[in-house]
Amino acid sequence: MRIAVLASGGGTNLQALLDAQAAGALAPAQIVVVGANVPGCGALGRAESAGVPTFCLSHKGFAERAAFDEALYGQIVPYQVDCLVLAGFMRVLTAAFLERFAQGVINIHPALLPAFPGVHGQKQAFEYGVKFAGCTVHYVDGGVDSGPIIAQAVVPVLPNDSEASLQQRILEEEHKIFPAVVQAVAAGRVQRQGRRVLVAGEPVGGLQDARLRTIAPLY
Repeated sequence: MRIAVLASGGGTNLQALLDAQAAGALAPAQIVVVGANVPGCGALGRAESAGVPTFCLSHKGFAERAAFDEALYGQIVPYQVDCLVLAGFMRVLTAAFLERFAQGVINIHPALLPAFPGVHGQKQAFEYGVKFAGCTVHYVDGGVDSGPIIAQAVVPVLPNDSEASLQQRILEEEHKIFPAVVQAVAAGRVQRQGRRVLVAGEPVGGLQDARLRTIAPLY
């Protein structure tokens, strides 16, 4: 499965994917291109260091979202991409754009959806006072973090947590669950049944911890 990764920031989740690929843990997925909408962002440097082709297309030159998406697709299409992966890509993509990828579009969000969608999911959860936070890998639809959920990792909120410490622990789980989901999709172990998404075989990431570390529906 040939994948393109889009990012807007430092690219730590991209790095987790690149590291998994280097270790042979992403196969049969292969990252064939990394794109960004923010010139000079860290994600581009990480991809270049790994020898992965890159491009940058700023959204600021486009008056309409659809026009940006069309130009973005033009950058991706030469790489014959099967699946698009969003690793901190801070743009909402149109439904018409999303439908062009045979294996779908996958995103990671730093909260337990459907709670706390949108930006700063960790901050929203912390300020709300939840006892458990976490991250979600999901398929992308035309809404904001509203697509079918593939897998989630749960992080308890500790009494002495700050927003920053909680964010860091969530990020550690993101780096585990994201490559595992991409590999499962590439291996054909993910089955969509409307909004229900089932993952065959071992729990995503191979985690057996009964203390709510990873939740992934199995069949």
